[in-house]
Amino acid sequence: MPRRTRAEPTEGNTDSFKENSVLPNGIKDGPVKKEKAKDEKGKGKAKRVEPEPADEEPDQTQADDDADVDADGNIDTDSDPENIDGTPRSRKRTRVNAEGDFVPSTPKREQVATLPRDDDGFIPGSIVRIKLHNFLTYDWVEFRPGPYLNMILGPNGTGKSSIACAICLGLNWPPSILGRANEISSFVKHGKESGYIEIELKGAKGQKNLVIRRNLSAKSKGSTLTLNGQSCTGKEITNRMAKLNVQVGNLCSFLPQDKVSEFAQMTPQQLLRETQRAAGDVHLSNWHDTLITAGKELKSLQDKSNDEQERLKTMQERNSQLERDVQRYQERKRIEKNIAVLKVLIPVNEYHEAKERYQKAKDRQRELHARVRKLKDRNAPAHAKLEYALPDALLPTYSQTSRQLAAQHKEYEKAREKKKTASRQKFQQMKNKWGENDKLERDAEDVTNKLDGLKRAEKERIKKIKEIQGHNEKWQKELDNPPKLEELEVINTEMRKINREHSQTVTRMEDLQERQKKNVDSSAAQQANISGALDQLKNLEDERHRKLEKLRTWDRDMADAVVWLRNHQDKFKMEVFEPPMICCTVPDRRYTDAIEACFNQDQLKILVTQCEEDYTALNNYLNDSGQAGLRKDARINIWFRPKIDLSPPPMSEAELKALGFDDYAINKIECPDGLLWFLTREVNLHRTAIGLDASKVDVNAAMEAVSRDGGGAKFIAGKVMNTVSRSRYGKRVATNMTKDLRPARNLVSSTIDPEIKKKLDQIIQEARQALEVINEDANNLAAEEREIRAEEALFKKTFDALEARKKAVNNQKKHLATLAAKIETNKNKLRDLENAPSVEDERAKLKKRLFEISKKRVRIVKEYTQLIRAAITDQAEATRSGLEFLQVGANKNALEALCQEKDEKYQRALAEFEEADQIFVATKADAKNKRDISLDLVKKMDQEFQQQFAKMEMDGSVHDRSVDDLRTELDVQLTNLDMILVTNSGVVEQYERRKNEIEALTKTLEDREKNTRKVEREIKNARDRWQPALEQLVASIGKKFSAAFDRIGCAGEIRISPHDDYDKWAIDILVKFRDNEKLQLLTGQRQSGGERSLTTILYLMSLTEEARTPFSLVDEINQGMDQRAERAVHNSLVEVTCKPDSAQYFLITPKLLPDLDYHERMKVLCVNNGEWLPETPGLGNMNSMIENFVQLNRDRVSRDRSSRAG
Repeated sequence: MPRRTRAEPTEGNTDSFKENSVLPNGIKDGPVKKEKAKDEKGKGKAKRVEPEPADEEPDQTQADDDADVDADGNIDTDSDPENIDGTPRSRKRTRVNAEGDFVPSTPKREQVATLPRDDDGFIPGSIVRIKLHNFLTYDWVEFRPGPYLNMILGPNGTGKSSIACAICLGLNWPPSILGRANEISSFVKHGKESGYIEIELKGAKGQKNLVIRRNLSAKSKGSTLTLNGQSCTGKEITNRMAKLNVQVGNLCSFLPQDKVSEFAQMTPQQLLRETQRAAGDVHLSNWHDTLITAGKELKSLQDKSNDEQERLKTMQERNSQLERDVQRYQERKRIEKNIAVLKVLIPVNEYHEAKERYQKAKDRQRELHARVRKLKDRNAPAHAKLEYALPDALLPTYSQTSRQLAAQHKEYEKAREKKKTASRQKFQQMKNKWGENDKLERDAEDVTNKLDGLKRAEKERIKKIKEIQGHNEKWQKELDNPPKLEELEVINTEMRKINREHSQTVTRMEDLQERQKKNVDSSAAQQANISGALDQLKNLEDERHRKLEKLRTWDRDMADAVVWLRNHQDKFKMEVFEPPMICCTVPDRRYTDAIEACFNQDQLKILVTQCEEDYTALNNYLNDSGQAGLRKDARINIWFRPKIDLSPPPMSEAELKALGFDDYAINKIECPDGLLWFLTREVNLHRTAIGLDASKVDVNAAMEAVSRDGGGAKFIAGKVMNTVSRSRYGKRVATNMTKDLRPARNLVSSTIDPEIKKKLDQIIQEARQALEVINEDANNLAAEEREIRAEEALFKKTFDALEARKKAVNNQKKHLATLAAKIETNKNKLRDLENAPSVEDERAKLKKRLFEISKKRVRIVKEYTQLIRAAITDQAEATRSGLEFLQVGANKNALEALCQEKDEKYQRALAEFEEADQIFVATKADAKNKRDISLDLVKKMDQEFQQQFAKMEMDGSVHDRSVDDLRTELDVQLTNLDMILVTNSGVVEQYERRKNEIEALTKTLEDREKNTRKVEREIKNARDRWQPALEQLVASIGKKFSAAFDRIGCAGEIRISPHDDYDKWAIDILVKFRDNEKLQLLTGQRQSGGERSLTTILYLMSLTEEARTPFSLVDEINQGMDQRAERAVHNSLVEVTCKPDSAQYFLITPKLLPDLDYHERMKVLCVNNGEWLPETPGLGNMNSMIENFVQLNRDRVSRDRSSRAG
């Protein structure tokens, strides 16, 4: 609401009631509290500001608000049809949010306010004056409340609550709302016969106020009403109250003393209804009623539709059972009709085909007759020419010539074959001569090559003779002078002697090696003990191993899978990561609880792959094939997602620090780089902000920050996890679900068991002591081994020397024997070389052989030339004979073919004609017979068939199929008819009747489905308006409600409880007054009276800024509160109800604490009621008394100054 001009206070004097609008002496102007999301250092502390000047100009937006009000002060909803849907056109106006910041109202819910405030500060519908006569404790009273907060004070029994009763009854509400007497006559003062209540309500701007009087009678249960002095009905007053939005019957805006406990006992559904009536969008209740009504209608439609669908299903099932019989009946009738038609069509088409055959036979017979006559006429000249063309004297010559041609043909054929045979023989002789010449040529080349090699061979022979003679002389000289050699027996005796001595050394070495082996085994055993103990100590100190053992106690199958994975990482394309509880660490332990809270159990114990190929392979190894050797029923969770673009962090680093957060969770956890995709994609650690100090985190601002991108996110403030999401409907307001953090159990480092460590240390110490003894024995054995090795080396040296001497003797003997054998071999070679034949003789033989070969080749060439010439002559004669043979044969064949051809054509044509003539006669008789049969069958058919047949004849479709096709079809139809049983015709009638019913019911269901969709659209339209508006209203109330509880050190929360049945939607109030308890639902039984009162006033106070009613009232709501709570509630109430755009508020209380906050806009009304009141009007007026007291103090101060100056 725009800011309004503050109105001057008014005064009134009464006899029995005295009012005071001036603050007590010494109390300055009260503070106005404004919460700033970013600048406020301490929550719940007020900031004092100067009061606004009385002559401030009204805001320009006043004109905009006035434009929506008609002449009677009523809201004009007809001028803008959108107002019916709760979407007024003034939505573009800038509004002030709960923190005092100006924000655009377009994306927000429209702040539905009361009617425009007048220049005197009153809102139309607020109370300007109250006058009572003979009403409960009052004889007569008249007073004027202020336009903002009116605090009514007075001792118990003075009539404070009577004012609440007067407002309720005076505005024509029933007594039942008050929770006191049920009869209105009970409110007349005791001992009086009648009384009245007169209330003056502020009228619309520019119009006079409404003065409503309700006259009461102690003797009658009824009452009379007047409006501006004119008699009226209760309905008229009720209508006026509705136009002014006065809601005395709503406990959220009018809470009498006797109804405080009833507020806490309201069901959450009632609380939702009353809250909608009191605050938020003006159409909330209408939308809700629409949803309830439409929901019931939708349920009724769905129930009816379900019943009818069941009925339809039953009918369809019954018809489906009969459908087969009906189909069989219809199929049988159809087949019988088809058979009757086919039995007529077959003879008809037989006649048609016979007629066509007759016509074709006739045409063929005529055609062949003409052809025979034509051939006969054509062949006559040819025969005449062949027989009579020559003179009679030459006819014998004609036949003799034919015989001569045959004889010549055979003679030429024999001559041609003879020449061809002679040619082939000559060609074979030529081929043989050519082969003989090639062989002689190769022999000549071999002889030539041997002549060239004779000289070289002689030189080599002489050289080899000299070399062999030299070698034999050298070797014989060495044999003649052999070297002196040792005796082998002497050497062998010495070798046997040292071998006997060496056997004793070998025995000592074997015994030593056996002892050394035992020493090494003992040393290895102790080393294994030390290594095993050290490995166990290392595992104890290894964080990953301890976490693996911890995982084993939680999920043995997953632990076995991790062990298998560690041994088989090479099977995968990329690294596969172990569960986050093993491979993730939190360096700063302060964040361990917060970070572990971001994971669920499955996310902590899941294997993460980096590619789809590894994901498939790992699933196969662990879950499908059983190759990993896990338990049969084990199911291992494995994760993989392809890379996509994710939503960025909801806040920048600067904004994160400004809102009191330390960092995002992703920055407080250490893990392998490849695991970051899982932590961001699946766990959203990059969007989860953490603030260890909850007092530094502005939860409301954080909610807006993390949800402004349209989605939601989590953030952690202290030990509380906040999950923020946006509604799917309407304005998509942000909602927050909180959950306390549990101590971390999986990401924390586990401690080492000291007993296990002590036992392992003892094992290591004992093994090391034993190892020292073993090493000492090993040193002694090594010394003994060195001594034996020295003896072994001496033996080897001696034995090698004897072996070398023996070898030298043997080698020398072998060498001499080899030389003797070589000399004998060389003597044989020398003898062969010296006895070799002479070179000149060999050369003469080769030349002679070469001459003989050349003579043979010359003879072969001459013979080959003669054969070529003879072959050419034979080939020419053979060619000439062939040509003559071909010419004679061609002449003979041409002569014979000419006569034969002429006779054959004529005979063939004559035979074809005779055959065609026979066919023509037969087809003519057959067609005539079939025509008579078909005509007779058609005449016997019914009129319908005859008409159909005539139509088929006209369009030619009667002859579409052949007779064979028709007969085949007839056989098929007869077979089908035999397969179909006869069905009762009554079944068909029943089926058709039910089919009509099904069609009618189907149409009914379609209409009902249309109605259902229509109602669903109505529900969706109403819900799309109602739910976002309701969520934003409750969020706004809940924000103020939670903040108010925070200021008094408690906790409170407002939630919407949705339900499928819109009548059961509810508002739950959850409160917590002690640190050791959780949030609990507010009920009339669980909390104490003081706690219920505190919760009630804080809820009503949170509702005040959203309220649409022109005035609200609470009566003695502070009963049972402690001083701390009462003070906080009072100060908050003053702050809320004294804002420039606040509506009128009545707070009735019997007491006040000292040093409370006050505001110049509030008005304090003190009730002075009793037996000893002054009778004189105006006497005892507290305003006058306070003014006199202030004036006396000023006079006294002036006199003191004057006396000191004198």
